Amino acid sequence: MPVTCNVSVSADGFVAGPRQSLDNPIGEGGIRLHEWHFDPQGGDQAVVDEWQRTPGAYIMGRNMFDPGRGEWDLDWRGWWGDEPPYHAPVFVLTHHPRESLTMDGGTTFHFVTEGIAAALEQAKAAAGAQNVEIAGGASTINAYLHAGAIEELHLHISPMLLGAGERLFDGVSPDLKLEPLHVQTSPAVTHIRYRVG
Repeated sequence: MPVTCNVSVSADGFVAGPRQSLDNPIGEGGIRLHEWHFDPQGGDQAVVDEWQRTPGAYIMGRNMFDPGRGEWDLDWRGWWGDEPPYHAPVFVLTHHPRESLTMDGGTTFHFVTEGIAAALEQAKAAAGAQNVEIAGGASTINAYLHAGAIEELHLHISPMLLGAGERLFDGVSPDLKLEPLHVQTSPAVTHIRYRVG
């Protein structure tokens, strides 16, 4: 059961734009990183299909689930409406306990306060023989890269610049080894799959 990460990133290395807010959850300009996903071209649809078919569980940081930082607003049930796109258990890293939240379509959010190792252990148990996907955001991905826990990193590089925001690889050792396994391009995005060693 490999630990994988798929992330859309700008050509200058940002996975979210600056000034994230309730109105701009991916930061100013950040939604443009995902245009290839909303309107797939060429082989992009096959990439989307594989990305969404293979995970048995997900891990995300609190900011990917909720704009808050303190105690929970229990009326908040995520950015995605009643049926989130995950259709699997999702483990949300947080400093504030919250009861698990079951949504339509097979997604249950579990809130983990014991750190990244505990979240990964729980996600692996839930995923069974399927992979665990580190969903984001940048600080969560970087923490798992720094810990050496991600085995495959799938970058979806949009040909645009954000100039500021949440940067991939911040705080990650420069000794991290990335072995390219596959490259695929379309007019909207370049997909690179790396083995992380």
